[in-house]
Amino acid sequence: MSESFDRLVNIVKRLRSPNGCPWDRKQTLYSLKQNVIEEVFELIDALDRKDIENIKEELGDMLLHVVFHSQIAEEENLFSIDDMINGISDKLIRRHPHVFGNVKIENADEVLKNWEKIKENEKKEKPKHYLDSVPPSLPPIERAYKLQKKAAKVGFDWSSPEECFKKVEEEFNELKEARNEKELKHEIGDLMFALINFARLNKIDPSEALREANIRFEERFNCIEDKLKEKNKNLNESNLEEMDKLWDKCKKS
Repeated sequence: MSESFDRLVNIVKRLRSPNGCPWDRKQTLYSLKQNVIEEVFELIDALDRKDIENIKEELGDMLLHVVFHSQIAEEENLFSIDDMINGISDKLIRRHPHVFGNVKIENADEVLKNWEKIKENEKKEKPKHYLDSVPPSLPPIERAYKLQKKAAKVGFDWSSPEECFKKVEEEFNELKEARNEKELKHEIGDLMFALINFARLNKIDPSEALREANIRFEERFNCIEDKLKEKNKNLNESNLEEMDKLWDKCKKS
């Protein structure tokens, strides 16, 4: 494994060298943020499809970004790839005292609580507010979920999923009463936030639920298109009534 990793590191160094690739040489530590985000979502897509070959490929792309960013940082005398690897290794040991130390922990929930406690103690600069540690750059659904989860750790939470669902109904009714674009935007946001909370309390990942809903919609819409092709028609030659009937057939099948 060391040999294959060293090979990758040397390839990246060659790409970044004066005789390397102009595009690779042009990149900075901060120019590839969007590429990293895209790679993460491509990996998630491969995981959703349980596509092992693609999972392998996308993990490779993620590793490339780790090595690539580390190489740029080393060129700028910021840190080396060894610094980065040693840093994460030390962190794993610190945050698993029940494995590498003498701390006794009974279950996974206790592991997470202890992890958060150690994480808080590690911070050199304490945040001004409790929720400041939830990154603003997270996608909205993930950030809402993490904000709610963190607030719940200090007792700010619904007593049950049923109580939370009442809030979902309340927000839905407020949405129905919205009269303009500003109110609609506000109430849609509140309703989505309440639904994410309801999902969390039922131990359902809202992003995962939405990804699965997207997959179902795409599969059924593709099915509509296929059934229209059987009639020698395309989507533009159909109408809502016909497509709605085909949707029901696709849903049943």
